[in-house]
Amino acid sequence: MKQETKEKKKPTETVATLPEHGPLDENGREILLSVRNVDITFGKGDNAVKAVKNASFDIRKGETFSLVGESGSGKTTIGRAVIRVNPCAGGEILYKGVRISGKIPRSLDREVIRNIQMVFQDPAASLNERATVDYIISEGLYNFNLFENEADRVQKVENMITEVGLLPEHLTRYPHEFSGGQRQRIGLARAMVMEPELVIADEPISALDVSIRAQVLNLMKKFQQERGTSYLFIAHDLSIVRFISDRIAVIYKGDIVEIADAEELFDFPLHPYTRSLISAIPIPDPKLEKNKKLFTYDPSVHDYSKEKPELVEIGNNHFVYGSPTEIAEYKRIREEGVSIKPVTILTDEEKAALDAEAQPTGDVINEAILNKPLHDTGSLWYTIASFFLPIIGIIAGLIFKKKNHISNFKACLKGALIGIGVFVFIVALFLLMLWSATL
Repeated sequence: MKQETKEKKKPTETVATLPEHGPLDENGREILLSVRNVDITFGKGDNAVKAVKNASFDIRKGETFSLVGESGSGKTTIGRAVIRVNPCAGGEILYKGVRISGKIPRSLDREVIRNIQMVFQDPAASLNERATVDYIISEGLYNFNLFENEADRVQKVENMITEVGLLPEHLTRYPHEFSGGQRQRIGLARAMVMEPELVIADEPISALDVSIRAQVLNLMKKFQQERGTSYLFIAHDLSIVRFISDRIAVIYKGDIVEIADAEELFDFPLHPYTRSLISAIPIPDPKLEKNKKLFTYDPSVHDYSKEKPELVEIGNNHFVYGSPTEIAEYKRIREEGVSIKPVTILTDEEKAALDAEAQPTGDVINEAILNKPLHDTGSLWYTIASFFLPIIGIIAGLIFKKKNHISNFKACLKGALIGIGVFVFIVALFLLMLWSATL
């Protein structure tokens, strides 16, 4: 687990081919993928945005490692960096102990493509609309010659399309003829037919019907059991992640804030952001769900002005991001061994009192509406129209003002005043020219 600390390491030399096995951790398990102190930045100069900051974690062979966080937290960015789509601004990514980030030999690049596949979040954008489903699934087989003859290729493709819940007759159709969920299954079949060692599943079931989700997850588990496939499972739904993951990493605005085994994370969610995600999981009982009090994460509770935060192991294979003071508190809580419950169920009386306190009064609602009406945009077109028709613009502006559309009133007034000023200037210039001509 040393790879998951913030400790700086020497650059790893790149070789032309991948070894048969990766390095072993202290427990003798093979480490398939290592992300070491990775930074990913978009843009340059003052416009640069650091999407991922100093991310570190390991994925062992045959396990499901989940990366969880809200939209925009950097989950997909890390996944795309592993398949060499997003370049790393700092740190390195190792596959079986070999550096695969940055510039690598072409032979190694082909091996990486062969061994690491990705199921993309947007199936519509990741499938070639001009190709049939048969070709889409077979493209990898063609590129790497992974079939003995045409009959073998057809058999592999038909078996795979059936396993993901579609029919062989769908192979002659095009992606636009399918629903979003069906396109997601085609993307899953395209990745799995390559028999990869590592699959990066970016929200693979978010577009699927509820009745199909369990089928796809069971299919992924089947591949894992039969072929030893490892998964980097990217999601935001912790309720699903809990039951399919061996380990879970929680990411917030580019920082990995917590890493732990699945049950450990749910029993002891130490970081406040992790607690907020767990509290958002729906409860099957409607009454309990109605009376649930959400735990809201407030980043201002952290004071990193004096003490810099780090991702530190606190025991039990549990890593938490925080300052030295916070880490000491996290260790104390974990050593007590009392499960943390981020969800609070209120009584009916407590719920009613909380709702009454949070509900704004009618005067506040009306005041908010009057302060900024929905269509009070101050559009440029009001200014242009009032410029050419200043009298009508002034009338319209007075009507807007009466309706409390202040931005629209100002736009009309501005255009009308400019229009009147230009008209007066033109008339004065014409009279001056006329006077000069009569002298």
